[in-house]
Formats: sequence, C-alpha cells, structure tokens
Amino acid sequence: MLDLTAAESEKLWEALRRLVAAHPERLDAGRATPAELDPAAMRSLVDGFDLESPTPPDEALSQVAEALYEHQVHPPHPRYFGLFNPAATEAGVAGDTLTALFNPNVAAWSHSPFATEIEQRLVRELGGLFGWEADAISGTFTAGGMEANHSAVLTALSAAFPKFGEKGLRGLDSDPVFYVSAECHHSFHRAARVCGLGSEALRAVPVDKRLRIAPEALEAMIERDLGRGKAPFLVVGTVGTTNAGAVDPLAAVGPIARRHGLWFHVDAAWAGAAALDPALLSLLDGAQHADSATIDAHKWLSAPMGAGVFLTQRAGALERAFRIENPYMPREAASGDTTDQYQQGLQWSRRFIGLKLWLSLRIHGWEGYRAAVENMRRVGDYLEERLRADGWLVLNDTPLPIVCFATQDPADAAALEAIRAHVFASGEAWISTTRLGGEQAALRACVTNFRTRKGDVDRLVNCLNQARQRFT
Repeated sequence: MLDLTAAESEKLWEALRRLVAAHPERLDAGRATPAELDPAAMRSLVDGFDLESPTPPDEALSQVAEALYEHQVHPPHPRYFGLFNPAATEAGVAGDTLTALFNPNVAAWSHSPFATEIEQRLVRELGGLFGWEADAISGTFTAGGMEANHSAVLTALSAAFPKFGEKGLRGLDSDPVFYVSAECHHSFHRAARVCGLGSEALRAVPVDKRLRIAPEALEAMIERDLGRGKAPFLVVGTVGTTNAGAVDPLAAVGPIARRHGLWFHVDAAWAGAAALDPALLSLLDGAQHADSATIDAHKWLSAPMGAGVFLTQRAGALERAFRIENPYMPREAASGDTTDQYQQGLQWSRRFIGLKLWLSLRIHGWEGYRAAVENMRRVGDYLEERLRADGWLVLNDTPLPIVCFATQDPADAAALEAIRAHVFASGEAWISTTRLGGEQAALRACVTNFRTRKGDVDRLVNCLNQARQRFT
C-alpha cells in the first residue's frame, strides 16, 4: 500500500540524483533570497496541493524542489554570508539519506552496534580537537547546540549537587547560579529556564573591547555570589560568539572555574573546527582543561542539519545526569562493555545523527576538512580587506571569518537596516544586522560555505557599496 513500483522507484531516485548533482551550480546561478515574503501566498500555494489522491513520485519531488528553490533563503548558496548554517557536503547528504533508509534507532547498543560505535568513534575524534585524551572522552550527538548546551547545564548541576537528580532544585540548600559571557549564545538563557533555574540564575559577565569575557569581572561576580550565599556551579567560555566571533580567553577563565570548584564548559559550537587550521589553533588554548564542550558538526564541519555534539572528559558525568532505570529497553548487550546512548543524553529513541559526518570524513578525510577550514578563513580575511578598502568601518576584532561593519556613521542604525534590506531584496546575497555589546548597530557577514570564493565576496561588497550610496 505504501510501496512504490519498480518503475516509480527508479524515476523517483533518478530525479533526486539529477537534483543533487545540479544543486550547487543552480544555487550559484540563482538568488540567495526569496523574491517575496508573502504569508498568504505561501499558505495558498501549500493548500493547493492535493493530499487525498496519489501523485506520481517524480512529479511530487519536483514540485517540492521547485518551491524550495523559489521560496526560501538558501544557506548552501555561496553568497549566504549569514548565521552559521553552511552548505552540506554531498557525502553528508548521502549519509543522511542512508540514515533515513536504514532508520536505525541508536538508543540501545544491541539494536545498532555499528551505528553506535561509529558515533562513539566520532565523539573521541571530536574531543581530540580540544586536546583531550581519547580514553577520557565520552559524549553524545544532539539535535544541535541548544540541546548540547542544555546538556552541559544539566550535567554540571548533577555533578555539583548530588541531590539534584532526585530532589530537583527544591532539594538544594542554596540557589545555583552560573556564569556566561554577555555575548554568549542565548541557548544558555533558554537552558536556565528549561532546567528550572530561572533566568535570574544566569550571570552575564561583562566583556572587554574585543567582546571577550573579562576574567577579573568573572572572579568578582563569583566572589560576590559566594558572599551572598549563592551556589555557583558552572562557568562557560565561548569560542566564536554568534554575533562577532569573539573568543573568550579560556586559559584565564578555566583556572578561575577550577579555583572555585566549578564546572568549566566550552561552547565551541561553530568555531571548534578552528583546531584544524594552524593559524587558528591557539584560539583553543585552555580548552584542554575543560570539563565539557559543545561542537556542532552542522556548522564549520559542513554536515546537514542538525548535528550537534556534547562532549565531556569527566568520567561518569553523563550517566549521573541522564541514567534512568527501566524494565523495557533491550538488554541483549547488558553484560558487555557497551554504551546505551539513551542513558547519556536528553533524547531516548534517536536518529543515527553521526553518519552524515562519518561518511564525509571517510570520503574527504580530516585532510579535506583542514583545507576547507583554511580556505574559509582566507576568504574571510579577504572579505574584511575588501570592506576596509572600500571605506566601511570594521567593528569587531577576530581571526575567525566573520566581519561586523558599518558605514562611517556607525550610529545610523536605520541606514544599516536599509542596506541589509536592499541586499536581501536584490537576491545577490544574504547578510544580517545585529547589535554588539547590546548597543552598537552593525551589519554582519560570515563566511560559512566551503564553496564561497573571492568573487562571491566581490559581488557582495559591490552590492553593499550600491546600497550605501543610496541610503547614506
């Protein structure tokens, strides 16, 4: 009833093969943004499809693909200079397809031993980027950085407060608090809510002129909270803030956390892959002493979304935070040296997330990834050079491929928004606006795509220059 005939199947997969093969070239030749954003038109388009009667498979596939080409911002576009959602490798797309085909559940080792061991190998490989010893590393793939950072807060709570798992926050003797950069990703604000801590438990530490967490301010805030009877339990350092690519001084932050007996987490969701580029490796100095880390394979490692990873080198920390005894899960491998991944993270039944990274690594190797990261860093350097040469004011200071910039009147936020809207409407590229330090308006462009070349940067800057002439 839900199977395809042999002829239908052949037509469907041949149509998909042609689509995948032509995709990069078609994106390059087309718009980076949709021509219009009309909610009524979108609902009318979607409501116009008949879901009662069958449609030929290749026709249904073509309809969806054409609508997606026309009606979305394209993160895989070489002139998408946006939030770090890069183009996926073709190998990663194939890996995601295999995952859907075999549909393994990696909750229990005995159900998916090969898939589980692949993910555990990848966990060790990724932990190695932070200078961790393989035997000390454990971790789990997640839906994304939000889940990974949520896992960090939960794991740190469970480590600091042995009663937390059973008694919850009401069973604690004092109020837990934790510390993040004022420029951190807002997943930690959400984690504070979801964990039941409340947003007041999050301490936003002031940043310096380079938008990095200020160690002396962090120390003072911890001391002040201790004096007020609070219970500090976690410090977070960021490698590559979303706004401006700031990198916290981990080598200074980590010792403060250790001195006070606090869990030290490194959020390297997008910039953890900097470890692959010798010119950027020093950004991770201090991460080797972290208790845990977040890295997203669907960011600088170019895997299809979503593919976050939570890593720790604290033995037993994951089981203490997440282990639940139950009578119904498979136990065929209970006596062996195995990992049941549902006991190590927030998800229970879980997709084989790691295959898209594994297949890409098998095909391209770390060697290919090193070349891709180095190339994106060089293109990012060129982007900054072009903007400076054409009279734009660069506002951030980072070796990562992200540039925050403004006109020579950086207080003219309205002009910056008009420029962004012009770029969007042109279809030439996608960039965003943001505020640095909570106040300074800025345009933001980030190199996220291994296919982006200097010619793509030139086209973006030319479009920006045209908009500046019009709106300033």
